[in-house]
Amino acid sequence: MTEFHIIPLDQVDNAWVEELLDQVFGPDRSSRTIYRVREGLAALPGLSFAALDDQDYLVGTIQCWPVALTDADGLSFPMILVGPVGVAPDHQDQGIGRALMAAVFGALGVGEKLPLVLLGDPEYYGKRFGFSADRTGGWTLPGPYEQHRLLAMIRPDLKVPERGMLGPWRMV
Repeated sequence: MTEFHIIPLDQVDNAWVEELLDQVFGPDRSSRTIYRVREGLAALPGLSFAALDDQDYLVGTIQCWPVALTDADGLSFPMILVGPVGVAPDHQDQGIGRALMAAVFGALGVGEKLPLVLLGDPEYYGKRFGFSADRTGGWTLPGPYEQHRLLAMIRPDLKVPERGMLGPWRMV
C-alpha cells in the first residue's frame, strides 16, 4: 500500500492534475455533461485537494465548484459540486478517494448549510459518504446523464426546490 499525504490542490501544477484526470476519465472527459454544469467557473481552492505519494507524485485529486440549482421561477439555490474525484489507476482501492473526501468534509466544518451534489456511483458515494438521489429526482443537468447518478447530501432542515436545473452559480 502506498503512503500518501493530502495538500491543497493549488500547490500542485495544473498540468499534472489534467494528466491524472485524463488517465482516470479519458481525454474526452471535457465533453461530458458535468463540465457544462461548472462551465466558466474556478474550483473552490479551500475545498480542492491533491494526494501525493511518498515521492511527491500526484496520485489523487478532488475539486469542488460553486454551482446552483435554478428553479422554474429563476431563483438560484447555491450548492457545492464535488468532483471530479480522481485516483491514479495504479493507486486505487488504497483509501486515497476516501481521504480526499474526508479532506473536503473537514474543510467544510460542522454545520455546513450548502448542499453537496455530485454525479457518481450511488453505491460508492451512498454507502461510504451518505449521498443519495432521494431529493434529486426532479433536477436536471444541461445535457445527457443518468438520473440515478445525480446524488446530493442535503441537511434535512434545508429547503431546496424539488425541480430545477443545475448549473454554474454566479452572483448577480
